[in-house]
Amino acid sequence: MVSKFKVLQVIPKLGYGGAETGCYDLAHYLKEVGCKSYIITSGGELIKYIDKKKVTLIKLPVHSKNPLLILVNSIIISFIILFLNISIVHARSRAPAWSCYFATKITRRKFVTTFHGTYNFKSKIKKFYNSIMLRSDLTIAGSNFIFDHIHSNYSNLLTSKKKLLVIFRGINTEYYSNSNISGEKLEKINSTLKLETEIFKILLPGRLTRWKGQEMFIEALRLLKTKYNKTKFKAIILGPHQGRKVYFKKLLSMTEKNQLKDNIVFLSFYEEMPVAYYIADAVVSASIEPEAFGRVAVEAQAMEKPILASDLGGSKETIIDGKSGFLFKNGNPDSLAEHLNNIIEMDKDKLQSIGNEGRKNILVKFDVEKMCQSTFTEYQKLVKQKKMWSVSIFSNLKVVDTLFVKKD
Repeated sequence: MVSKFKVLQVIPKLGYGGAETGCYDLAHYLKEVGCKSYIITSGGELIKYIDKKKVTLIKLPVHSKNPLLILVNSIIISFIILFLNISIVHARSRAPAWSCYFATKITRRKFVTTFHGTYNFKSKIKKFYNSIMLRSDLTIAGSNFIFDHIHSNYSNLLTSKKKLLVIFRGINTEYYSNSNISGEKLEKINSTLKLETEIFKILLPGRLTRWKGQEMFIEALRLLKTKYNKTKFKAIILGPHQGRKVYFKKLLSMTEKNQLKDNIVFLSFYEEMPVAYYIADAVVSASIEPEAFGRVAVEAQAMEKPILASDLGGSKETIIDGKSGFLFKNGNPDSLAEHLNNIIEMDKDKLQSIGNEGRKNILVKFDVEKMCQSTFTEYQKLVKQKKMWSVSIFSNLKVVDTLFVKKD
């Protein structure tokens, strides 16, 4: 059996995104299985929730893409690895991955990456920058879609010495559960949004950026109102503009121009996402470019809500079309409007049935415990490889008996 070891995860910022929450969940799980867990990050909202008895947090400016700072970070990370005797370094984004690559080469430690997105690779420089995610001992793809994307675009970097596999992202199904929603929490969000009880509520979560499809969503709502004569609905567009003020103003202008001011509310942030899902009657993921995984679709199903998502990327893997949710034609507001109309006309029993199937789907395939267990198993294999390699080297020096003898 492989003895317990130390794992260092490196991520630019600990926000509320899929990569960040995955890092957070795994870091705490590792402590539960007897490992020592460390995170290097530059900051983020999730930091305040880290249990410092389980996870050691180290702050470094690993969010920077400045080549000089990447090099400086690699030197600092090398010292951290040696000082703490880290066994595995797991990078979750490209800039810190370059630092970790150099650091693990210097210290001869195992290097893991998680390929979280498709990344822009329109130029050779961009593609080379992205390639760092495949220069590790193990590359984890968060979905079959990402796995296929890697094979299609980076096949020259795949060798027999490097391992690529799919480990589906997982979510905390205890956190994303209707049983956690109290009357007090509901009262708080209802007072914030001032929602009418008898109105159909549609939630569109995600940061405000063109590829997340907010423009197409607003156009679909216009069609829902004009083509299908549906007026008693409220759409909640939930997400920050992150400095994209021009785009945000465009969305506000579209809302006013299409006479949807009474039907759409913008909310930049809500800390307890399960509550936001709970009050919705349906959830939409309107991305016009592929989602690497489609976390919104998974969270919505965990909260027993019908999900409507674009028929591309990771969402095609996480939704059972027609059973736990519905896939509409990518970038097609007519298709989305039609599905929304169908959902609004469904009776409550049918909606609940879809919600039940969604929850069941997530518990079977996308629970965070499964993700953590699978990742830990791969860590164990890497540590075992490292020890076997060390044994083969030192056995020739006749000192193997003193190296890896563990006293119970």
